[in-house]
Order: sequence, then structure tokens, then C-alpha cells
Amino acid sequence: MAQFKDLILSTPSKAKRRTIRLITTEEFNSAKKAFDEPLHDWLKNIDFTADISQVANLPTTFEGADILWGIGDTTEPPASPWDYSKLAASLPKGRYDFQNLDAAHLQAVAAFGWVMAHYNYDTHKSESEQTLRTLHLPDSPALLRMEAIADGCLLARDLVNAPTNHMGPSELAGEAKALAKTHGAKVKVIKGAQLEKNFPAIHAVGRAADDAPCLIDMNWAPGGATKSTPKLTLVGKGVCFDTGGLNIKQTSGMRNMKKDMGGAANTLGLAHMIMALGLDVRLRVLIPAVENSISSNAYRPGDIIATRKGLSVEITNTDAEGRVVLCDALTLADEDKPDLIIDFATLTGAARVALGPDLPALYANDDDTSRTLMEAGTAAHDPLWHMPLWEGYDTMLDSTVADMLNAADSGFAGSITAALYLKRFVTETKNWVHLDIFAWNPKSRPGRPIGGEAMSIRAVFAMLEQRYG
Repeated sequence: MAQFKDLILSTPSKAKRRTIRLITTEEFNSAKKAFDEPLHDWLKNIDFTADISQVANLPTTFEGADILWGIGDTTEPPASPWDYSKLAASLPKGRYDFQNLDAAHLQAVAAFGWVMAHYNYDTHKSESEQTLRTLHLPDSPALLRMEAIADGCLLARDLVNAPTNHMGPSELAGEAKALAKTHGAKVKVIKGAQLEKNFPAIHAVGRAADDAPCLIDMNWAPGGATKSTPKLTLVGKGVCFDTGGLNIKQTSGMRNMKKDMGGAANTLGLAHMIMALGLDVRLRVLIPAVENSISSNAYRPGDIIATRKGLSVEITNTDAEGRVVLCDALTLADEDKPDLIIDFATLTGAARVALGPDLPALYANDDDTSRTLMEAGTAAHDPLWHMPLWEGYDTMLDSTVADMLNAADSGFAGSITAALYLKRFVTETKNWVHLDIFAWNPKSRPGRPIGGEAMSIRAVFAMLEQRYG
């Protein structure tokens, strides 16, 4: 599988490259006067007008350009990486550069889109065919930054796409250890029966699986970090497969449940960005990794389980397991009183009903943080949507026999009540963000093929850079 360093080249090379020229409709209409008759007729035959995203792979060069890329009426180059993905996908194998894309930050955006256009999860195929198009760009800090971001997104996609027989709790812990080794971080894994006393909710959900549940605890700090260096804790839902438990899912609902560890995958992808670019934070990553399986010792509807927080939870639905494993991890995170906790989870179908597959639901107990994240997501073309922690729905979680239900019986406001459930386990930390993500592309688009997706982590990283860069 092609990586950033395989596709984006900044070292000088004498190899022949085809040059791409961005051209507006106005520039094109003016330039037509200089076209010789064969080129004029050729462009007319393919109906090229320099409209947005039109590509003309010229039979001859024009003013040093081999390819014309239409950008429409605007004079500003595209700022969305997906426009560059579409461009890359339209070109044949070869080497390319830009004639008039001069701003370093836009070159970095182009690089990200270019790399994502080549993504293809082919790890388990006996043969792999991929059309590689290398892009030559000048070296810059913006390009170096984007390499770390792109590699984090590729990692997240790969982890989500990996089938559970290759990415169970044990393998996910192995991936965390490998990432930690790369960046000089430390990892502790608490596994199986060791969880029962201090992390009983994680143990209850994962105990029915042959691959024992575990809590992954990674810690990293940049060189020169002190006790005053801000603490950032990331928590990722790591349900490596979700049958629904005894409230078993239908076949259609279970088909892609290898992706139910998408929160953990995105957490590790974001952790890579933070460590690779050396943000000034003391980073902690907590991942409860389990399979929600069915066996004679599976947890049941009606069970009352303990949590690390000391709150008892009545289980109404074993398919609402993500919040159950997250609550123990969030309690541990909260005990440390970090400056910021961010959790990522493929938590509810209700969020997808409300916002669709592309728009993660953002919950936060700090309005400034949510505004900053929304703005960062818009700028990065990695959107989020702020949802309310509506206290009026909190009573939907009331139980007659325990401190709370794991899922409201009403059927209303499923994403909000899930967030309110998690909020009960974050009582000491003043700044907490919960992201209910899909982590999956249900349809294929340039740069975003069907399958696992890095979702919201570019937006979060941009926000973290503003605070801790």
C-alpha cells in the first residue's frame, strides 16, 4: 500500500514530469486566442471550458503545461483536499508537478488529497494492482506537518478496515505498542481477570470472548516536559467486534461491526500526529479493547453491573456496550484531572440518523472548545456538528433498581442520552469533548473509498495545535 513518502517527493529529480496548470474560465477564454488550430479543436471536442474540476490532458504542451485543471470562476486555488483527490484519480500513472500552485499551505492540502486518492486496503489480497501517480512538491514545514497528519489518517483507516480475526483486542494492543515504540511512549495493558476489580464494566462486556478484554494505557511527553506541561487524555472505544451481545444484531447490522473500534483507531491516528509533531502536551491514551460476544458468561439484559466510578448500571440493552466500556476508561481519565479529555466512539446509530455518515456529533461541556472545534473542522474540510448535552433528558437514564440505565427505554434522543450517560463519569475535568463518529465511508468518492475512515481527527489536531503547538 502506497504511503505518503512513496507518493509525495520533495527531492530534486531529473525524471520527466508532467506539469499541471490551474486555470480559471476567464484565463482559459483569453488563452484560447493563442491555441493553434489542432489544440483548439481538440479542447472543443472534449468540451473543456475550465469549469470546476475539469481536466484536460493535453496532446501538446501549452505555455509549459501538459495538463489544464479548471477551477471555474474563482481565482483562488481549491482549498479542499478532496478536489485534489479527484484530480489525482483522473490522471494516468506518472510523475507530476504544479505550474502555479505556489502557496505552501495549499501544496500541503494538495499532498494530503493526492495521498488519500491512492488509498486502497489490499493487505489480504494475493495480488495488488495500483496506479501510482507521484507528485513533486518543494520541501516546507507545511508539507512535513501534512505528512504526519496523512500518516495518522492512513493508520486509522487501516485499523478500521482490518478484519477482527486480524484485529481483536490483543492485536489492537499490539498496534498501540508498536506506535508507542516508534515515538518513545510507554504502554501498560491490563487484561482479562486483572480488570475485574478496578474496571468491572470493561470486564463485564468483554468476558464472553476468547480474546480477553483489556485496557490499553499509553503515556508520552515531549522532551523538556514539566509538571506544568498541559495534560491531554484521549479515550477511544475499542469494540473490535460487536455482535450486539444477547440483544443480537441482524445480519445487515453486524456486517461491518469490525469497524466498532473506529474510535480507538482514530485515537491512535491522532496520537501519531501529536507525537510525530511534538505538541507541547503530556499525552495519555486510554483504549478499552473488547469483543462483545455471546457465550454462557455473556452479560445479560437486566444485569446490574459495577463501574470504576462506583455507580451501578442496569443493562437494558447489551448492544449499547460502547458506553459501558468507555465509562470505566473515562473515570480513570477523569481521576487524573487533565486539562482536556477527548473521547472518540462509534457510539450510536441515532447520531447517524440525525447527521448522516459524514458528520460526527460533537458534545462538549465547554462552549469555547466546541466553537473552536467547529471552526477548525470547517477550515480543514473535516466537519463536526455541535449537539446539546440537554439536561432535560438526563432522567431518561433513571433506573428503579440501580443508579442508572445503560440505555434509555424511550427510544428518543439516543445520541444525546448516550452522551449524558458518559458525562456522569466526567466530574472533575472541566474540559471534556465527546465525538460520536461513524468512522466509515458507505459510498466511494475520490480520496474516500468505501471502508474505514479517519473522521474528525484532522479537525481535533488543528484545534490542539492552536492550544499546544
